[in-house]
Amino acid sequence: MDTMIPQRPLPSKEALKQFYLHKTLTEIPKPAAVLDLAIIKRHCNSMLQTIQTLGVGFRAHVKSHKTTELSRLQVGTSSPEINYVASTVLEIESLVPLLKEFQSQGRKVNILYGIPLVPSQVSRLALAAAELGPDSVSVMIDHPDQIKFLDTFARIAGSAAGVFLKVDCGYHRAGLPPRAMDKGGLFSKLEELEKTGAGRLVGIYSHSSLSYGGRNRGDALRHLRGEVEACLLALDSYAGALPVNRELVVSVGATPQVVAAEAVAEGDAAELEELRKFLKEPDTGAFKGRVRVELHAGNYPLLDMQQMSTNAGGVRERFFDEVGAYVVAETCSVYNDGEREYPEALVAVGTLGMGREPCPSYKGWGVVGPWGLPATQQGDRLYIDRISQEHSILRWESEEVAKKIPLSVGQTVKIYPNHACITGAMYGWYLVVDSSSDPDATKVVDVWVRWLGW
Repeated sequence: MDTMIPQRPLPSKEALKQFYLHKTLTEIPKPAAVLDLAIIKRHCNSMLQTIQTLGVGFRAHVKSHKTTELSRLQVGTSSPEINYVASTVLEIESLVPLLKEFQSQGRKVNILYGIPLVPSQVSRLALAAAELGPDSVSVMIDHPDQIKFLDTFARIAGSAAGVFLKVDCGYHRAGLPPRAMDKGGLFSKLEELEKTGAGRLVGIYSHSSLSYGGRNRGDALRHLRGEVEACLLALDSYAGALPVNRELVVSVGATPQVVAAEAVAEGDAAELEELRKFLKEPDTGAFKGRVRVELHAGNYPLLDMQQMSTNAGGVRERFFDEVGAYVVAETCSVYNDGEREYPEALVAVGTLGMGREPCPSYKGWGVVGPWGLPATQQGDRLYIDRISQEHSILRWESEEVAKKIPLSVGQTVKIYPNHACITGAMYGWYLVVDSSSDPDATKVVDVWVRWLGW
């Protein structure tokens, strides 16, 4: 029996597989982050089919999972054009080998650094672009002072940086309002940049997390339309300052919005045709150049309790059939015998293994799945009621809070996170199970190492 438990700094994928492969979730050291390959593949394939049905572009965000394996699944095997967006330069650097593999297959690649450019990252981005070649790396701009950094980029990369202008559609995290994009003469500075060959406008980009506050598909679709319309307003407002000799990309979206679009693609034909027309034939107003709408999203392969609360794809009570990421942890103790006002259980995972992200649909910090438990459905499930650094307290969500908790000391539970992106960041690797060949999803079939750092 193996006695050495892998610890950071990260072991190699091969060493991790040697330790974990073919073990069950009850046998591994815990807490551990787990992905269900069957669920993730289903979500990735569904998204690719939706994009094809809608006839729009797609840019896969990798920040949620930060793995090469899932990045590959997000783009499929047939698209001639591969577009990613990343939140850290390390994600981009880590994707370079995969992107070069795609290039060797004749597939065009581009990856966007998805936050407004800062000077300390320019040389690293440029070195990635130097490896990948022209038109491979894009940056996000929302301030005229960022433009000057691109001279350094072009000198190191040997080619121009692609530029997306960031539009603020009301979320106020980054970007400029649609009618106030020319801050400090931004467009004239961008025009001068193009003349020097240091940068080239690719399009405009919006990401509104307002859709996470929605509660149904209609809410998500309204946010999607609102984002597109805000970007079109920016094009209309600055038509005279924008190039018309090439196609510009309008990149919009977030997981609730694209999941809602998935539901439309699988449903009513009239609603689908209306959405297709809106996305494929956008009204650009005074801007007479060509425009292509591109959707972007990142959390959709994993999902989580926050995403489930939006009901963007419809009401799905069996969250455990949809959420592909969870944490396994052990039960430390059970308090069923009147020690407390209500029965509770103590589990050996806390904020540093789950995160502390709220969810609008319930008041806790994670939901226990049905594996090994008799109660699973909404209103009759166990959830994390209180959370500390390294442990949590479970209790019933239902009104029958006085019934005994059906756990025993040492029992392993699956806990589904509120925010899979944050929860995953607590771990150096994911253990992969596959419910398509193992219905209980208990046997480890692979290990995916996360990219840690910035």
